[in-house]
Amino acid sequence: MTGDARRHDAAATLRRARLDDAAELARLSAQLGYPQQETTFASRLRRLLVSADHPVIVATDDDRTLLGFVAIEHRLMLELGERVEIVGLVVDDRARRRGIGQALVRAAEDWARELGVADVMVRSNIVRTESHPFYEGAGFTRTKTQHVYRKRL
Repeated sequence: MTGDARRHDAAATLRRARLDDAAELARLSAQLGYPQQETTFASRLRRLLVSADHPVIVATDDDRTLLGFVAIEHRLMLELGERVEIVGLVVDDRARRRGIGQALVRAAEDWARELGVADVMVRSNIVRTESHPFYEGAGFTRTKTQHVYRKRL
């Protein structure tokens, strides 16, 4: 999905995120457990919107209220080569079970194909038990379990 191309799915309209989506993206992210201020999202989104390697695709019914989003990253890993990774996926609590999550995953897969990248990855926190069957149903295969470490600087 290049530029501001739109695609209609039965569940919603998919389009690239715009800066004026920041408040809605923050609202959805809070549902996933990552609350942030709208200004923080606007600042991050401003940087992502100019990056060819970090698209954000949103689902909407009315072009204002977002039903969900997928954030994607194209990366080159020294040991594995090129990958597309779904780094964020959330569907509004009120819009779940409508096929929106599947449509957003398909949009990420379509983007990977446009780039000529054969592998799409996603990481799912072990505590998000409802997401594991979702990804498996979308054709993803669990390849490993890992610990994530963080060091504040």
